[in-house]
Amino acid sequence: MGGVSIEKLIDEKRKEQNIAELEDQLQLEERLIYAKRTTRVTKGGKRFSFSALVIVGDRRGFVGFGLGKAREVPIAIAKAIEDGKKHIIRVPIVDGTVPHDVIGHYGPTMVKVLPARRGTGIVAGGAAKPIFELAGYTDVLTKILGSTNPNNVVRAVFDALLKLRSLEEVAAIRGIDPDELRKRYRLYARVAPWAG
Repeated sequence: MGGVSIEKLIDEKRKEQNIAELEDQLQLEERLIYAKRTTRVTKGGKRFSFSALVIVGDRRGFVGFGLGKAREVPIAIAKAIEDGKKHIIRVPIVDGTVPHDVIGHYGPTMVKVLPARRGTGIVAGGAAKPIFELAGYTDVLTKILGSTNPNNVVRAVFDALLKLRSLEEVAAIRGIDPDELRKRYRLYARVAPWAG
């Protein structure tokens, strides 16, 4: 990733896509990834605090994530949902899968995301699966390498999603008709190479 935070990249993408105007129209679903307890020991005893990581999405190409911290779990989850709404981005979907191969990095985590044939399903583990489900993908292959910490995995997946280019963008760059490119994408979507 380098020194740039994933939140900064998401903010830039949101401005580029004008998502602030569309937020009110989205019918979002939430999925809790985790709610964990942290303890601070003071002179007066132990103080408990909770943090929650939540994915929000509308299953039609909009997805985001949020982190919330509070003294109680429901408040932490509510804060995480509000934070998630501020980090929503639009992702390209071609026939229920990603348009092309992409690799996302965050800290010690690397996530490979590959297009898949129809009927493959979402082959993803841990915190990555709910992101693709709530984004609206039906067939995706992923492989997580390195740390499987949910915070890192979520940010690595979003790094990969930010790198995705839509079919129209790629067609314009290459000077090809979008319909021709769509046929080629169907041809190259594949089965998991590690599924044996």
